[in-house]
Amino acid sequence: MGCTVIFDENKMLADIRAHLGDYRYNHSLNVAASAKALAEKYGGNADICYAAGLLHDVLKEQPRDEALEFFARNGIALTRLEMNAQKLWHAMAGAVYIKKNYPELPDEIADAVRYHTTGKADMTLTGKILFTADFISADRDYPGVDDMRRRAEDSLESAMKEGLRFTVFELSEKCVPIHPDTVDAYNFILLNERK
Repeated sequence: MGCTVIFDENKMLADIRAHLGDYRYNHSLNVAASAKALAEKYGGNADICYAAGLLHDVLKEQPRDEALEFFARNGIALTRLEMNAQKLWHAMAGAVYIKKNYPELPDEIADAVRYHTTGKADMTLTGKILFTADFISADRDYPGVDDMRRRAEDSLESAMKEGLRFTVFELSEKCVPIHPDTVDAYNFILLNERK
């Protein structure tokens, strides 16, 4: 389970409440609850995973111009693909925001937030938990969510593989570029299964 992490939950709740509308705020609470439950099941740090769940979408509703200004102010260079994939911006900006506004939190929270949309090869346990929790939180209602929840009960790797497959399929169906981190994450899981 790991050691207890001391953080100000009320500060986090006020912060996400100030940044997010009702839907996204409630989603963040649900992801935090799912992340905590997955951490307890798979030996992660429940406090760290809960905090990551609360903060994972803190900048999700940031307007485009503000996001671009945030990137410029913080020296974040977007690749051509990222520049054309605004859906990924909140994860990159959120990681920087957390490091600046919550210096007391362990770096693994910002790292998990950074990759919760794309995934990446060789993710930390906290990263896997947040990625999966975002797919299976109680508010989620999409075709296949029940299967994802069953997979998450069986193994994080199974849930991760399905989440990444779902993402690759959805993006390719829409003829949208797929971030290399997503491809790397998917391949990493598949290749590790074959060891």
